[in-house]
Amino acid sequence: MSYANLARNTLRAALMAVGILVVAPAIAGEAPKGAAQDPNRVVAVVDGYEIRFSDINAARDMLPPEAQAYPPNVVFDYLLSAIINSRIVAEEARKTGVNKNSEVQRRMARLEDRMLEQEYLIRRVEKELDEKKVREAYDRMIKETPPEEEVRARHILVADEKAANDVIARLNKGEDFAAIAKQVSTDGSAQAGGDLGYFTRERMVKPFSDAAFDQIKPGTYGNKPVRSQFGFHIIRVEDKRNKKPPTFEEAAEEVRMAARRDLAESYVASLRDKAKVETFGMEGRPAKGAAPKAEKGETKKK
Repeated sequence: MSYANLARNTLRAALMAVGILVVAPAIAGEAPKGAAQDPNRVVAVVDGYEIRFSDINAARDMLPPEAQAYPPNVVFDYLLSAIINSRIVAEEARKTGVNKNSEVQRRMARLEDRMLEQEYLIRRVEKELDEKKVREAYDRMIKETPPEEEVRARHILVADEKAANDVIARLNKGEDFAAIAKQVSTDGSAQAGGDLGYFTRERMVKPFSDAAFDQIKPGTYGNKPVRSQFGFHIIRVEDKRNKKPPTFEEAAEEVRMAARRDLAESYVASLRDKAKVETFGMEGRPAKGAAPKAEKGETKKK
């Protein structure tokens, strides 16, 4: 299969996955990817309807990373063709009255609701979120996150228990751990003397972590092999320490995303508190003899 065909097939699958059937505007003020020109420049006209570069850019943002990684011209050409086709088919649907169907109108209204919800929250959050709030969120994260222990260890991995006990016997005679690892370990760390660097408990399989964190003192090796699904490990713990928290610069983007999410959830909750909401359950009606369930925010009639 040619590269172009592979790209088209990947993009087609990606478009189907995210359901790109609607021309959506880019977020106001967002710079187009790979282009310094006007993001609203017209890139096609379909029966008088203008398709803009911002439409292509917004559609690209909806693609998964592997699809976005294709060359810009390949992605642009495919998305432009998809949006043109979508516009042509949508116009035909309008001509034949599909847009007047009550169920279609409800679904279109739901799509409009989702677009307005996203756009409102984006604008509201970006208006409120500044670097001071991001810094405050980072400080809270550091304060509320308990210190996490890390271990630096070496290991020698062999296939069976006899080979593991032979390694321990050699270590007991004073042979160098790293040298034995280079000779007999089947793990990819062998040429580094079995050095695994620093790791947290959850990064290793449980039997390995239990031994490294709870049973072996720094500067010593375990006198019994540890069995896992990979084979038998002889473990030497080099050091234990508390993991250093990330710097503000390292964590800024993650913290900024969390702050955006928290602000958006707060706005939604405040609006919902003011709204009158009645829910009727899966059956679509109140239980017999019961009033509809009203959520917080409803003003009861007296």
